[in-house]
Amino acid sequence: MHNVYLLKRGGRSLAHYRTLITGFGLGLIILSVSRLLLFIWQHERVTEAGNIGYLMMMGLRADVVQMGYLTLPLLLLAPLFLNRWGVGLWQKIQGIWLIVAITYIAFMEISTPAFIMQYDLRPNRLFIEYLAYPKEVFSTLWGGFKPWLFLSGVVVIGFLYGLTKLAKCLNRSTGVGHKHIVSSLIVWPVLVILVFAGVRSTLAHRPANPAFFAVTSDALVNSLIISSAYSVEYAIYNIRHEGSAARVYGSASIEQILNTAKKQPHLVAKTFPSEQYPTVHFNTASRNYDKPKNIVVILEESLGATFVKDLGGIGVTPNLEQLRQEGWWFKQLYATGTRSVRGIEAVISSFLPTPARSTVKLSLSQQNFYTAADLLSRKGYFTEFIYGGETHFDNMGTFFIGNGFQSTLGQSDITNPQFLGSWGVSDGDLFNTAHQRLEELGKAGQPFFSLVFTSSNHEPFEFPDNAIELYSKPKNTVENAVKYADFALSQFIEKAKNSDYWEDTIFLIVADHDTRVYGNELVPINKFRIPGLILGGSIQPREIDSIASQIDLLPTVISLAGISAWTPAIGQDLSAKDVPPANRAMMQFGSNYAWMTNEGVAILTPGEDMTGHYDVQKNRFVADDKTNSQLHEEALAHALLPSWLYQNRAYFVPEGLN
Repeated sequence: MHNVYLLKRGGRSLAHYRTLITGFGLGLIILSVSRLLLFIWQHERVTEAGNIGYLMMMGLRADVVQMGYLTLPLLLLAPLFLNRWGVGLWQKIQGIWLIVAITYIAFMEISTPAFIMQYDLRPNRLFIEYLAYPKEVFSTLWGGFKPWLFLSGVVVIGFLYGLTKLAKCLNRSTGVGHKHIVSSLIVWPVLVILVFAGVRSTLAHRPANPAFFAVTSDALVNSLIISSAYSVEYAIYNIRHEGSAARVYGSASIEQILNTAKKQPHLVAKTFPSEQYPTVHFNTASRNYDKPKNIVVILEESLGATFVKDLGGIGVTPNLEQLRQEGWWFKQLYATGTRSVRGIEAVISSFLPTPARSTVKLSLSQQNFYTAADLLSRKGYFTEFIYGGETHFDNMGTFFIGNGFQSTLGQSDITNPQFLGSWGVSDGDLFNTAHQRLEELGKAGQPFFSLVFTSSNHEPFEFPDNAIELYSKPKNTVENAVKYADFALSQFIEKAKNSDYWEDTIFLIVADHDTRVYGNELVPINKFRIPGLILGGSIQPREIDSIASQIDLLPTVISLAGISAWTPAIGQDLSAKDVPPANRAMMQFGSNYAWMTNEGVAILTPGEDMTGHYDVQKNRFVADDKTNSQLHEEALAHALLPSWLYQNRAYFVPEGLN
């Protein structure tokens, strides 16, 4: 009888927390069921990565952390309301919390499958960034995930309705009013300690975070162990610490970092005269002309090696395959990331990737940050960005105008387009405008630098009817969109060859990234491989077999154009004589960083680092403890360097060195 009395008394002491406790338990159930369904969906990869029972238990542990984060702030406020005047309000506040918190959890989980299909990870920082562009995001969802959009709406409305009913029911059933307030206050510290312990989840020096739950070699499976809400919340936290984001990999002094970076074969003989801008050095052009060449960069949206037959793809780029025989063709070129802004950052600024957002979007890089446009404008070039969509997207227009581009043209500047899709005008309309602009600039006599960024190969894959013979049906698939993009590119190059500016211009055609980067590895290296081609009247055919990165492209093109200049870019001029190729590439995949050379691969993660080699035949990373240990040192230095340069505003050429 005494035990029954204690149980009843304990229950009465917890009565004032009944809604919070119910919400905590309901959240754990929803997250566990969602994870189980995701595991079933990705069964092959999950079972290959680890034991499902263990992964589910780790997931439950992560969910306790997540629900603790949602519960603890309100629980800490309880003593303010547990009195004869505030107890009624306390019940109402708990009811509102229950509706908002659990609907939020459910919304994030129902959003997860569509995000995984696009990015092969749970919602992360990209989920937050895209909230700034509702029109484009909704168009993508409507075009490619319409059934899931309807289902998500039904689920959210259902949860709102059901939780409202539940909150009212809990308020009515509590039935304690002003009773047991003292005992509720007595039990309060115990509840706070329990929830705090759940949030911390470990007795180690540092509390648990998403890296704590990264227990497999598959980045997707690691992301499934935690919840989508937890993933997004941690991304928001990291945005506040972006300047030092790379510290998750370890630490080193700037002297150690620079010494390692400057040992790269193409930099070892260079002189670095500035302490404030420690990577600035002089690059001597490999070509010499009476007048420097114009430069046109064509950045192709989502055109990975996946689609190029010569690079092992399905072969929906026949025109690019033909053009590769006329210029410099890169056989082992790798993107630095999985987003357009990361590709822009690497190609236009030759900037190394970090776990933070691209510098195109960060505050300290909106002015006095190196771009090829800034270098060339100082050399008397007219510099321009031409895009088929809205230039404000991803902050591109602001970044470009602040860093050397004298003009930006977007969708509103393209007159009478024949086709307008969710992401802007078609590539055909874009290239027609670009050709007209290049003819005008060529006649003006001033050398020019133009960045032309395509968008037709972007979900929902909209392009003009009857423009191409479809690769497959239905029409709006990625394969057909790539084939149309290839067709539009070939039409532009054909016009350029018959123009007055062709002989005086060097063209760089390169992808920003592959359309979808996924795989059961910490960094799916094969999905970072992209095509790259340098063309022009002065360019002779050549195949480049060495490993190369997007950061090497503009240093090479600028040199081929006959421009010698000071630069902070540590990408290699692949046209330089008597210098061995760097044979290295770096790739950022979420919070994981890969450094690949001919000697092997080092992968840095916030948890555990790995070394190994890349099996070209199997297209996968193979862990190997015997791999050269120097790889880790090189990887860490190149992962830390860009964060230091950004934080210290040191990625720029001071005026005195012009």
